[in-house]
Amino acid sequence: MGRRRIFAKFRGLVLCDRPFFLQKPQHAFEGSKEKVMKTNKTRFFTSESVTEGHPDKMCDQISDAILDAILQQDPNARVACETVVCTGTVFVMGQITTTAIVDYATIVRDTVRNTGYTRAKYGFDADSCGVIISLDKQSPDIALGVDKSDEYRDRGEILDMYGAGDQGMMFGYACDETPEYMPMAITLAQKISLRLAQVRKEGIVDYLRPDGKCQVTVEYDGDTPVRVDTIVLSAQHSPNVDSETIAKDMINLVIRKVVPLNLLDEKTKYYINPTGRFELGGPAADSGLTGRKIIVDTYGGYCAHGGGAFSGKDPTKVDRSAAYMARYICKNVVAAGLAKKIQIQVSYAIGRSKPVSVDVNTYGTGVLSDAALSEIIADEFDLRPRAIINLFGLQRPIYLATASYGHFGREGFPWEKLDRVDDLKKYIAQEQ
Repeated sequence: MGRRRIFAKFRGLVLCDRPFFLQKPQHAFEGSKEKVMKTNKTRFFTSESVTEGHPDKMCDQISDAILDAILQQDPNARVACETVVCTGTVFVMGQITTTAIVDYATIVRDTVRNTGYTRAKYGFDADSCGVIISLDKQSPDIALGVDKSDEYRDRGEILDMYGAGDQGMMFGYACDETPEYMPMAITLAQKISLRLAQVRKEGIVDYLRPDGKCQVTVEYDGDTPVRVDTIVLSAQHSPNVDSETIAKDMINLVIRKVVPLNLLDEKTKYYINPTGRFELGGPAADSGLTGRKIIVDTYGGYCAHGGGAFSGKDPTKVDRSAAYMARYICKNVVAAGLAKKIQIQVSYAIGRSKPVSVDVNTYGTGVLSDAALSEIIADEFDLRPRAIINLFGLQRPIYLATASYGHFGREGFPWEKLDRVDDLKKYIAQEQ
């Protein structure tokens, strides 16, 4: 049976158990099968996600596993760890200054093993792959400004101690489209990718291998998501399974287990392994690199993104810590009802603790003006690196968990807490 026939056959398939709905459904969709009345302001937006067996994500996990191992012993370490994987080889490089004693090769092999690459027939083997380590210390010029910022040398205030580890701009975002306060497309793509890995790990089917990726296109009526238009799912598999079986299983056991059924209709298109086969995957099919999935890591391209990646960096690198803070602010602002969606940009100069600039954009959805919200954010939140580190407890081994399925929109991370909502709601009362 050709691929086109497979796609057509399963486009309207509805056989499934009760789906795993978005937790606490209270936003655009609540699991109801009622149709939303549409206007003529239709648009489509697409986001993607990948599994932990994707070569780029393997690198993110290795870099963050090394960071966690170092912080476990030395919370004040300076880490900028990059990883490359290709056929049969893992390269670890970067700048690390630490008192910790770490077996880098063992961490690499354990991490690769946990992603599922345990046999040569999968294209990569944790026990037989080569591991090459090339590490140096952090530049003393950078360390000078990180350890003691310009402001700390002037005033001696403890929260001014850490200067930003580099210049750059970071973005945060939140919206009320989903209970996670994330854009719909990236939320669904992450859930599908996570479910794909779950189906493999739990042995629900026996032919899946670690590599995989998903792409979700959401149809919007103005700013309101109304349906899922297209789902592309590529799942690495063994040679002894036919395309029809894969298509049926991926739709029933993966997609329809996590996507609310009211978002799917007879016009939703499913493309399962659209090239026809996906036997060769992981580092054997494509090299991987730390930080090459920054859009997957954040908001799926729905808003702006700064110039830096996250994984392998200690929290003095504002690429990471300030992006977490910006997300925290945005999520609490939306949850407090001050805006339906908000983007924050924050920028830093290397060696200085206070941001160079803070920009707020509510896309016209704010209860207050963007200028007023900027003042509120400045009053309520401390954006100095040392203050951010203290607030979230970032000098501890929490980073490996962030390296797959997104840094935002998942419970358990301190920057996802909604503990400033009441503090922000008072500004609505004052306006009234």
